Amino acid sequence: MATTTAARPAPAPRRPTYVNRRQVRRNTLLGWTFILPNFAGFALLTLVPVVATFGLAFTRWNAFGTPEFTGLTNLQRLVGDENFRVALGNTVYYTVGHVPLTMAASLGLALALNRKIRGLAFFRTAAFFPYITSIVAVAVVWNMLYNPTRGPINQLLTTIGISDPPGWTSDPTWAMPAVILTGVWKDMGYYMILFLAGLQTIPPELYEAAKTDGANAWQRFRNVTLPCLRPTTFFVLIMLTIGSFKVFDLIVVMTNGGPGRSTLVLSQLIYREGIVNGQFGYSSAVALALFVLVLVITLLQYARNQRLEK
Repeated sequence: MATTTAARPAPAPRRPTYVNRRQVRRNTLLGWTFILPNFAGFALLTLVPVVATFGLAFTRWNAFGTPEFTGLTNLQRLVGDENFRVALGNTVYYTVGHVPLTMAASLGLALALNRKIRGLAFFRTAAFFPYITSIVAVAVVWNMLYNPTRGPINQLLTTIGISDPPGWTSDPTWAMPAVILTGVWKDMGYYMILFLAGLQTIPPELYEAAKTDGANAWQRFRNVTLPCLRPTTFFVLIMLTIGSFKVFDLIVVMTNGGPGRSTLVLSQLIYREGIVNGQFGYSSAVALALFVLVLVITLLQYARNQRLEK
């Protein structure tokens, strides 16, 4: 005669004891002690000024007296401001040129330096060094290289048969490309490090399997390297886009927005309107427009990345 054994009921979850709750509170407090100093600095030096900027965008204020609320006047002024349109176009121009070139150069460097070669540490350091170099020194040196008459670049172009080389930073047509090339040279070392970190997480077995299947170097790069680098590429794209829209110091030191307005960008316009002209309300409106623009582009990039992940 078969017998059945009744299933044992699941044990009731143990209630947290006083000691456990005390340990949780202690760990939480310990975590906050590590976070609080950095968060306090962020809130005081970044969060509060950003929120204040959003409020000032709807006022007229010259840093003295009480801000006067003007509603949407500053935003309406943006629509008809030719300087704003020029700065917006130049900012997009710089971003469209700087982002893909920097990504291509940094990925190329990472691929070249992700192998065992003699002096590897030296070459990695040399590639990264421009990123930590003073922006003033970088701008001064590159302005010397771009000198239309005595610069080594134009002398080389003349030697190889180009009789009328570009005027670079003194030419409205070539000033922005010159700044873009300088920005690529300065930034590619940092993003090379990020791509190197991504490359070193790719399992070697994937390349070995691709070789076994007869894939050549290009096919391995296209079907193994690029898909595995997608998270790193997305992060680099986001950081590069934000950094490109915020470009300021390189422009100011190399061209100061010139010749004319050929390299005037939004960050420099914010500085001119706020610090130079004392129109902090309108300057905040330009900053708000830049923030919204970067936010929208970032969200679009995030949505596209989500679709690719699916």
